[in-house]
Amino acid sequence: MSAQDTRPLRIVVADDQASVREGLVLMLDLLPDIDVVGSAANGQQALDQVAEHHPDAILLDLHMPVLDGTEATRRLTAEHPEVAVVVLTTYADDTSVLETLRAGARAYLTKDADRLHIARTLHSAVAGLSVLDPRVQATLLAAASAPSAPPPGPDAARPGPDTPPRGPDAADRPLPDGLTRREAEILTLMARGMTNAEIATALFLSGNTVKTHINRVFTKTGSRDRVAATRYARDHGLD
Repeated sequence: MSAQDTRPLRIVVADDQASVREGLVLMLDLLPDIDVVGSAANGQQALDQVAEHHPDAILLDLHMPVLDGTEATRRLTAEHPEVAVVVLTTYADDTSVLETLRAGARAYLTKDADRLHIARTLHSAVAGLSVLDPRVQATLLAAASAPSAPPPGPDAARPGPDTPPRGPDAADRPLPDGLTRREAEILTLMARGMTNAEIATALFLSGNTVKTHINRVFTKTGSRDRVAATRYARDHGLD
């Protein structure tokens, strides 16, 4: 039996909501096989805490300021590959799941998981296993079975009013305020006056997924409504 088998699992908890973060720390620290060695309120603090404490795992929220969970996961995987990244978030849409798993997360849970489930997942992730919440598995299955976008027709090179802008460097240009490519795409369509249902149809997404992305766009851009988001899009050349 190795030393790691006999000592508590050392973890860092990262969540921007103080009540959630503090609750997780208290809840998990009560378990005899878990030792919370640090906590963070944003993605950069999460990186700093991992560098300082060298935990076995980090329990990481996705929607955080300064550095979001997906980018934090990508950097943690590159800089601290021995640390298991376990995502605990409210978001279970297909884009969030795929982006984070591709970034290197070993497990993905939603915040309705109880502490024993979280603890078991942390142990499994440290042991090298991948664990997905049932809601997340259902999301991935739904995404896999969704119809593919039709192949481009002869007019594909001529964008219409409902087509997001695609300049020669559109895919490579940096986006403001931590917007992802998908969020920028949805912001563009919002700025063109498209409804949630129209955006979902155009991008082959579910209505709930579009709503989740729009909420993130509002948060990242500091917009209170679609009017403010449209103004932001125009100011940043995303319309």
